Amino acid sequence: MRRRDLLALFAGGAAVRSRAARAQQKAMPVIGFLSGTSPDLYAPYVAAFLAGLKEAGFVEGQNVAIEYRWAEGVFDRLPAMADDLVRRKVALIVTSGGTLAAQAARNATVTIPTVFVAGDDPVATGLVASLARPGGNRTGISLLVVDLNAKRLELLSELVPQAGTIALMVNPSNPIVAARIVREVQGAARAKGVQVNILNAATPAEIDAAFATLARQHAGALLIGNDAFFNSRREQFVALASRHRIPAIYEGKEAVRAGGLISYGASIATMYRQLGGVAAKILKGARPADLPVEQPTAFELVINLKTAKALGLIVPQSLLARADDVIE
Repeated sequence: MRRRDLLALFAGGAAVRSRAARAQQKAMPVIGFLSGTSPDLYAPYVAAFLAGLKEAGFVEGQNVAIEYRWAEGVFDRLPAMADDLVRRKVALIVTSGGTLAAQAARNATVTIPTVFVAGDDPVATGLVASLARPGGNRTGISLLVVDLNAKRLELLSELVPQAGTIALMVNPSNPIVAARIVREVQGAARAKGVQVNILNAATPAEIDAAFATLARQHAGALLIGNDAFFNSRREQFVALASRHRIPAIYEGKEAVRAGGLISYGASIATMYRQLGGVAAKILKGARPADLPVEQPTAFELVINLKTAKALGLIVPQSLLARADDVIE
């Protein structure tokens, strides 16, 4: 074969391979990942989500693409971000970092399948018709974080029994969830015979101001309400709790590992791994309406003994015996 013919053959083969690669890339399903928080904060959870996808046969960049949209705690950005993903005709929308992200996706589309991680009750917030039969184009994971606040107040009272007044901080920019948290905690407080002072914060400056207020009110402990923005300010909360010497309970163990006192909740990384599995089922053809909303079956109690000692607290043996992780 002449050299010219050989080169033409190679060139033709390369062109075919290039067209095939472009066709494969074009056919690759795209997931729109919409979050109310930030990529650095949620990096471990994204990794868990990708691991769940991989276990089901989907690898980012190989046979699935992901378009990430991060609101960085500015929830007003979420509707436009959701609309953008709809315009891009993604195959699936995954929402994280708070109920508001799931609601933004719900308002943007009733046809594109959507998988959410919701801290609040997804039925009460209008995301699904029921947990067993979601209906529509949505299903996902419910972390039950709001429902756990009564338990958190009990744990905080057990750790700080002398606290006659406990402060509860909520985010007024997430009013539906904030109202449910307040009802849950006030009901538990009445049963325990303690008073609850409500503090509102929706910006970093307001968090600072709220801590100054609780110091003036002489609150004996603090329960930090579930909120994606609060999660994004984890280090600020831990630093302020230390500075004001206030025992505080958090939603996730990450805050305790960063120096917080105590946390109680589901393993968020485990739930995000499950989220990847649910997303994979839909990519393989399952309908969200037929996939029940999944819930955690195990919860983690984490205590930081270093922080307890710094606050002058003696952790009861009854708490230590029930702890899943004790940081010494």
